[in-house]
Amino acid sequence: MEDKVKQIVKKVVDAVTNVFSTMAMTEVKVGKPHLKNDNTAMGDISGIIGFSSPDGKSKGSMSVTFTEESALGIISNMLGEEFKELNQDVIDAVGELTNMISGQARRGMDEIGMTFEAGIPSVVTGKNHSISHVSNNAILVIPFESQYGPIVVEMCFA
Repeated sequence: MEDKVKQIVKKVVDAVTNVFSTMAMTEVKVGKPHLKNDNTAMGDISGIIGFSSPDGKSKGSMSVTFTEESALGIISNMLGEEFKELNQDVIDAVGELTNMISGQARRGMDEIGMTFEAGIPSVVTGKNHSISHVSNNAILVIPFESQYGPIVVEMCFA
């Protein structure tokens, strides 16, 4: 099972690195993946997306969380205009980035025998907001650092 987790981490890291470099012209460096057992977000704005296997027997969720500073910097770079506060355009862009990262990660996981279809992302904002993943199982956390600040990707499978 540990080998499968390493494969998942690699697919997610590849997806995050590719999406941020191509869509937001932002380089990210991955930190050390770890497990988390609570629902408190590690930032100020999170895109959350659920996914399930075609037969409905497996499901999961992914979140992409930004600090306000990292969201504003990355989205400003992505859209080519400066944002100074979290507004609807920033919220929509966080949802779209979450969708793109999830899509690329799911394509990668399909290569290792894990096929999932995704739902529509939602976005939650606010200091110390909570993220409810699909399961009470341990949450895989993959931290990233950008020139604008931290980004945290969480995944949970049920």
